[in-house]
Amino acid sequence: QLPLVESGGGLVQPGGSLNLSCSASGFASDHFAIGWFRQAPGKEREGVACLGNNVGKEDYASSVKGRFTIARDNGKKMAYLQMNNLKSEDTGVYFCAAKWGSTYRDCGVNDFAFWGQGIQVTVSS
Repeated sequence: QLPLVESGGGLVQPGGSLNLSCSASGFASDHFAIGWFRQAPGKEREGVACLGNNVGKEDYASSVKGRFTIARDNGKKMAYLQMNNLKSEDTGVYFCAAKWGSTYRDCGVNDFAFWGQGIQVTVSS
């Protein structure tokens, strides 16, 4: 299994920002789509943002649109999730995910085959 490793989580006050990083160093090429997902306590894992590889495809959950930005650096085999104006409802474990191929279907959990271990993000005063 190709490893994905998240970093950058932590505790932040409402209105603050965090930038999550995901290392995809185990991928031999950049021919993969990436996604960020989150799971709050007692809730199902949900798609937050997904990004294809040079195909002009990028999607966000309605709850984060305008506040979060997904990005990737193929040269470094890294993915990022810049989160601004964080709210308490953004609290949860955030997962980086990937799938072979340049695009994805619907930024859903079942569309991605490879997952990181997850990292905690807590938004609280």
